[in-house]
Amino acid sequence: MKNTFKYIALAAVVGFTSCEPEFENTVTDTGFYDTGSADLSNYVAVGNSLTAGFADGALYISGQNNSYPNIMAGQFALAGAGENFTQPLMSDDLGGLLLGGVQVAQNKFVLSAGANGPFPAVLEGTPTTEVGTSATGPFNNMGVPGAKSFHLVTPGYGQLNPYFGRFATSGTATVVGDAASLNASFFSLWIGNNDILSFATSGGLGVDQTGNLDPATYGPNDITDPNVFAASYSGILDALMAGGAEGMVVNLPDVTSIPFFTTVPFAPLDPSNPDFAAQIPTLNATYAQLNQAFAFLGVSDRSIFFNSNGPSPVVVHDESLADVSESLTQVLIAGGLDVPTATIFGLQFGQARQANADDLLTLTSSSAIAALNTDRMAALMALGLPEASAAQLSVNGLTYPMEDQWVLIPAEQTAIANANNAYNATIEALADARNLILIDARGELAEIAATGVDYPGGVLTSQFVTGGGFSLDGVHPTARGYAYVANLAIERINRKYNANIPTVEIGNYPTVQVHNNGGGN
Repeated sequence: MKNTFKYIALAAVVGFTSCEPEFENTVTDTGFYDTGSADLSNYVAVGNSLTAGFADGALYISGQNNSYPNIMAGQFALAGAGENFTQPLMSDDLGGLLLGGVQVAQNKFVLSAGANGPFPAVLEGTPTTEVGTSATGPFNNMGVPGAKSFHLVTPGYGQLNPYFGRFATSGTATVVGDAASLNASFFSLWIGNNDILSFATSGGLGVDQTGNLDPATYGPNDITDPNVFAASYSGILDALMAGGAEGMVVNLPDVTSIPFFTTVPFAPLDPSNPDFAAQIPTLNATYAQLNQAFAFLGVSDRSIFFNSNGPSPVVVHDESLADVSESLTQVLIAGGLDVPTATIFGLQFGQARQANADDLLTLTSSSAIAALNTDRMAALMALGLPEASAAQLSVNGLTYPMEDQWVLIPAEQTAIANANNAYNATIEALADARNLILIDARGELAEIAATGVDYPGGVLTSQFVTGGGFSLDGVHPTARGYAYVANLAIERINRKYNANIPTVEIGNYPTVQVHNNGGGN
């Protein structure tokens, strides 16, 4: 992911903590705790980036050490379960990844000082983790960033995903096969987020593959068919439980509850910004004739108007709207607009409208809004428009509708919700049938987003940067967020197995990292 957050300035950033948690208990506490009837002697965690400890747009050592499975394993050890939890640690805390010396994954985000306050930026530096240098296993943390449900059962997935390639046991290995070979006594499984998340974070650029049972034909941003998900999930559990292991599964949160979709408002254009305010009269005059044409065509709800007294919505492209490009062009010509300009207007605004509260703008859209779209300007100049005129019609969200990648329209949100509901129904049914613990991440994250969750000394919320729950990519938790997940799991294990495993003080775990000249805290 590129550094797309450079224009988000944060006036007040508070609550930062050190990079390592304090010890939760002294060694003298060990005899006080126990694991009850649970056999936690060989804990194996399976999943994607959420299991690996991915945060701030990258996988890095301190993030891995604060992964929810590693936090859990540390607490299991205090209760006498042993200290044998291993992870395929990266080589540094930058988070970048090299393949043959070429960087194929970016470094992590940190907060950097700016004229208008701290803003997220990619931490500079040369990473040292080389995919070609295998990590020596076996590893108890089998979290693979980027993995979808069916990827865990795909032979040779390590050749497609460098994170798994670092520690796959062979060129044809499967993630679940390698995990099952560890003969876990207890496992955790959190998988399925990427089966819809990549579609969501791309602004819906993929395809809803519901009804297509062949994942080999899927694109990287497609929504996985619920039956493919169910078959993959069931097969993963079969493999993990073949030796008699017990375990827990985690369901999937609603993407609308994460900061990636809740930070940028649908109406971000503020007339107190003098650069925007100066353009409002010209913009409204330009759109006046277009709005008359919309009214004539019976689609006056697509009218575009910018407010001088309050925030205005951006203009978006909505592919679910009827395309009125041809008729719009003809109406504009009949109204006296020259043919070339009318044609461009018809094509540009045939499926355009202003955003509303039902739309979700992506976090990455923040750097695109009100920016000149040079690709669009070049295309308009190729059609014969002078450079100045082409530039005027190429400002994202003002004169050029925000493209699909920047916004989730309601139709796309419905597709995501339908898949999410289907996946969670499968997870719940399989958990019930196999007597597994079910962690309701969907409900817990919804509560964090709605009201926040109290902890000694603070409140965990989903507010971007300052809330403490989510890292600077807006998708993955902070160490504090992962500690919260670990506590949820420990509490459920204690309840089911009559155990007495200590939880952690989540306030002792860090949130986001401030970049100091030398590279962070």
